[in-house]
Amino acid sequence: MLSATRNFAKSWVAAVLIGLLVVSFAIFGVNDAFKGNYTNDVVRAGSRRVSGPVFRQEFDNFRKNAEEQAKRPVSIEEAVQAGLDRRLLEEIATRESFGEMLSRIGIRPSDRLMEAELRKIPAFFNPISGAFDRELYQQRLGENGFTPARFENLMRDQIAVQHVGTAMLNGLNVPRAYSALGAIFELEARDVGYFVIDPRSVQPPAPPTDAQLTTLMKENADRLTLPEFRVLTVVAFTPAQLSGEIPVDEAEVKKRFDFRKDTLSRPETRSLVQIPVKDAATAQAVAARLTKGEDPAAIAKSLGVEAVSYVDKPQSAVSDKRVGVAAFALQAGQVSSAIQGDLGMAVVKVTKVTPGQAVTLEQVRPQIEAEVRKDAAAEKVYALTQAYEAARDEGANLVDAAKKAGVPAVTIGPVTQAGQGQQGQPLQGVTPKMLETAFGLAAGAESELQDAGEGSYFAVRVDRVIPKALPPLAEVKPQLTRFWMMREMVKRMQARADEFAARVRKGESLETVAAAAGAKVVHVTNLDRRTAAQSTQLSRDGLGKAFSAKPGDVFTAEHTQFGLIVGKLEAVRAPTGPTVARITEEVRPQVTMALFQDLGVAARKAARTEVGARIYPDKARAALGLPPLTKEEKAPATAGKAEKAK
Repeated sequence: MLSATRNFAKSWVAAVLIGLLVVSFAIFGVNDAFKGNYTNDVVRAGSRRVSGPVFRQEFDNFRKNAEEQAKRPVSIEEAVQAGLDRRLLEEIATRESFGEMLSRIGIRPSDRLMEAELRKIPAFFNPISGAFDRELYQQRLGENGFTPARFENLMRDQIAVQHVGTAMLNGLNVPRAYSALGAIFELEARDVGYFVIDPRSVQPPAPPTDAQLTTLMKENADRLTLPEFRVLTVVAFTPAQLSGEIPVDEAEVKKRFDFRKDTLSRPETRSLVQIPVKDAATAQAVAARLTKGEDPAAIAKSLGVEAVSYVDKPQSAVSDKRVGVAAFALQAGQVSSAIQGDLGMAVVKVTKVTPGQAVTLEQVRPQIEAEVRKDAAAEKVYALTQAYEAARDEGANLVDAAKKAGVPAVTIGPVTQAGQGQQGQPLQGVTPKMLETAFGLAAGAESELQDAGEGSYFAVRVDRVIPKALPPLAEVKPQLTRFWMMREMVKRMQARADEFAARVRKGESLETVAAAAGAKVVHVTNLDRRTAAQSTQLSRDGLGKAFSAKPGDVFTAEHTQFGLIVGKLEAVRAPTGPTVARITEEVRPQVTMALFQDLGVAARKAARTEVGARIYPDKARAALGLPPLTKEEKAPATAGKAEKAK
C-alpha cells in the first residue's frame, strides 16, 4: 500500500493535482482551502459575528415596531416584501462595523464606566432591597432575547459612539460663510403673479358608462381588490375566562404570605457617606473632620480618593458587607471610627435613617389572592387542554372536542389576515398569532393546540376561504363615478391651463391672458422660504413650483381650492442688511448639526469599507424560515461585500 502511494506521488497525475492545489491556495487562501467558508453568520465585520438567531430576534423586534405603527399584524412575508430584512441587515452591518472600528482605534469604555451605566437601569435592581441583582439582570435580559455578553457589547458600543459623537460635536463649528448661504437661501424674496382657472369655465364631462367604470376598476385593481377573507371557528383556553369562577383557598393565601413575608416588607434604609482611608491614623483625622461638619467630598479630595455616597439604601446595597454592618449600627448624624472592611479601611458618616416596616397579610391580601387565583386558573386551563387533547386523540373534531372539554367554540369572520372585517373594522376575539396560524391552513383544516403565551392556548379551524377579488361594480359604482368625473374634469382644466400658459410663454402679458380666461391676476410679493408656509394664496404645489422656477418662468399648479392656476415668477431678490447677519448666527447651530450628521454618515460608511463587512442575505432569509433569494431578487451590495454563503 505504501509503495503504491509513493509511485502515485511520482506520477504526472499527482503533479497536476498538486499544481491545482497550489493554484487554489493562491486564489482562495490556505485557511479557506482547509476551513472553507461555511458559516451561519448573517453579518461579519472584522472580529464581530452576528448569527442567524440573533438576526431573527432583531427582525422580530423591528416587525413588532412596524405592527405598532401600522396598528395591525404584519407577517414575516409582508415585512420581507417591504424590504425590512435587507434594511435591517444593512443597519446591523453598519453598526457592527462602526463599533469594530472604534474598538480598533482604542475607544472602548472601561469596566468601571460599564458598571456605572448598568446601575442606572432600575429594571436590574431588586425592588425590595434596592441592590443590583445579578439573577434579575440575567432574567430581564433573557425576557428580551439578550445574553449578558451581547447586551454588554451593545452597551459598550453605544457608550463609545456617544462619547465620540459628543467630542466631535463639542469641537465642531461651521464657518459663517456656510450659515450665510443658508440665510440667503431662506430669505430670498420672490414675487409671483397668477390667475385661476375656474372649474365652471370648463364643460363638465358626461357620466361614465359601465364599460368605462369597469376599465377604471381594472386600471386600479391593486387598490380595489378586496383581500382574502376567512371564516374561522376558534376554541380558546385562557386563565382570564376562569379566574372569576375560582374560589380562593385561605390556607394557600396564608402559606404564600408566610413564604414571601420578608420580601414584601420594607427594609430599613440609610443615607451615608463612606471615605476610604489607608491607615488608622488617617481614619482618626477623617472622623474628626467629619464630626466638625466638613464636606465629605472635600475631605476625600484632599486625600486623593473619592467619597462613596448611598442615598436611602438598605444594608444589602452597601458593596462592602463589613462596612454595611458597621454603618447600620450607627445613629443618624454619627461618625464611625476606622472600619476594616472586606475591600479596605474606611470611615462612615450616617446622615439619615429611615426605619423599616413589616407588612401584614391584610395589607397585601388583594395581591396574594390575585396570584393564588391566577395560578389556580392556570391549572384549570391545563386540565381543560388535557381533556380537549384526549378527545382529539379519540378522533373528535375541533367543535366536538371543545364540547367534551366544556369550552365554547366561537365562529369569527369573515376576517382578513390583518384582523379586519368586511367593513374594515377590527374584529374582537382574534390575535396576530391566531390569524397567522389560521391563514397557514387550507379550507376545512384544523390546527393543533397552540401556545398563545401567558398560560393561554387556542385551536382554530378554517370553515371557509373567500379569495381575493374585485368587488361587484354595483357596490362601488357611486365612488368610481365620482372619481371618474373628477379625473376627467381635472384633465379638461389642465388642458385649458396649458393652453393659457403657452400663450404667456409666447409673449402675451399675464393680464391679457387672464382677461381671456375671464379671471383677474393676483400678485403675491415678498415670498420667502421662512414664511411661505403661512401663505394662504398659493397651495403647496404652487409654492413648490414658484421656488423651483427661474425669473420669467411660467407654470401651472393646483389651487388652494378645487381648480388650477397659471402662474409666472416675476422677480427674485436677494436679501440684504442686518437681517441676513442675524439669521446667519441663528442658523449656525443647525448648519453645524447638519454637518455633524453628514460626518456621522460618512464615518459609518468608511467603517464598513475599512472593516470589510460582509452580509449574507440568503443566511438571513434562512434564519427567518424563508427560501433563498432568486437571481432576479438579488441586488448588489452598496457597502461592504455581500457574499453568497456556500
